[in-house]
Amino acid sequence: MQYAIIMAGGSGRRLWPLSRRNRPKQIIDLLDAQSLLQRCVARLQGLLPLQRIFVVTNAEYEDLVHRHLPELPVENILGEPIGRDTANAIGLAASILLPRDPQAVLAVFSADQVIEPLEPLQQAVRQALAFIDEHPEALFTFGIKAAYAHTGLGYLKRGQPASGHPGIFAVEAFREKPNKSTAHKYIRSGNYCWNSGIFVWRADTILRQLELFLPHNADRLLRIGQAWPTDRRPAVLKKEFDLLQKISIDFAVLEHAQHVYMCEIDCHWVDIGSYETLAENVGRADADNNVTTPATRCEWLDSSNNLVISTCPDHLIAAIHVEDLIIVHTQDTTLICRKEETGQLKPLLDRMAVDGNERYL
Repeated sequence: MQYAIIMAGGSGRRLWPLSRRNRPKQIIDLLDAQSLLQRCVARLQGLLPLQRIFVVTNAEYEDLVHRHLPELPVENILGEPIGRDTANAIGLAASILLPRDPQAVLAVFSADQVIEPLEPLQQAVRQALAFIDEHPEALFTFGIKAAYAHTGLGYLKRGQPASGHPGIFAVEAFREKPNKSTAHKYIRSGNYCWNSGIFVWRADTILRQLELFLPHNADRLLRIGQAWPTDRRPAVLKKEFDLLQKISIDFAVLEHAQHVYMCEIDCHWVDIGSYETLAENVGRADADNNVTTPATRCEWLDSSNNLVISTCPDHLIAAIHVEDLIIVHTQDTTLICRKEETGQLKPLLDRMAVDGNERYL
């Protein structure tokens, strides 16, 4: 049987103060009055029923996710006691589902992404699911047709076509975030596309790959899966998960494995991980490229290239002769910084914790 796994565990520190410890970025209603998590579930309509959609999130967000997605069975929300990156989020889901369904096929998505339109994605996922049915040993990922020479994304290099499967190719190489000149070379070659972080594979196949390349983690995940339906779950989960090596699925498995395949999706795709990417998708821009959300009340005078977001509909933000700023206002905090300084958000939050301002985190 086929299942969807949505990874929704990130705290979103680069989107503070919109994203908080008790309000992660996946459930912030910014895009057409929907959260990133709701939009991800909506993308799966017509592909899989809700009963076969699972969300892997931080354990402290389980109740929050359930309130946010009341239509999802509560047992389909899988809580991690601590974040251990994508290899372990995927391994956890596979370890839990495999005993229930030895033929389980997992389509893995990230809640952080915006993908439009839906049809190219759904068509590609159906193509991948059919390929896995014929090739159960394969690992399948998706490339996004590169719109430009992006230096903040990983790339896939397209290899030889898969015999009898038009549009599907072996993955020749995974490339990490390139510098500008290398990114331009990738685009000019025509053989590279952006790495989407979306996958399809059998649960038993990915667990075998984890056992091969990350045996220490695989053994612990197996023990968690065995204990999951029992009253030993809390103790085993806490003991074993804390000891897992934190690593992405790309580093742990895909860069080393054989039988890795891909197809390319031609669509608008963005990973909402920062205010820069949020500004490209969140709302409207005026003639001076000042971007706001529909619910944000602003007045500008001689200002340009700013991003302003307010979660307080009755609060007006007025700006005079400012440019290249990010201004974010919430009920209890206001962030003001230059666009190029958003990399300092994490050090700022660390400092706030030291200074006794944890309640604002």
